[in-house]
Amino acid sequence: MKGNLVDIALGFVMGAAFNKIVSSFTGCIVSPLVGLIFQSDFKELKYVINEGVANEAGEVVGEVAVL
Repeated sequence: MKGNLVDIALGFVMGAAFNKIVSSFTGCIVSPLVGLIFQSDFKELKYVINEGVANEAGEVVGEVAVL
């Protein structure tokens, strides 16, 4: 039982580290390359669910969007 617990803990730590490696790779290498191919900037893309309204200062208030 003791060996299995160590194996599970090691797998959990390695999984967390692998997650950071994959997200860094896709965010810093893959996404900019795809953006160059399709000539778009992924940082500016969003899907608007509910439109907001502009207030007196020109800021959009009440917009619901998925970034």
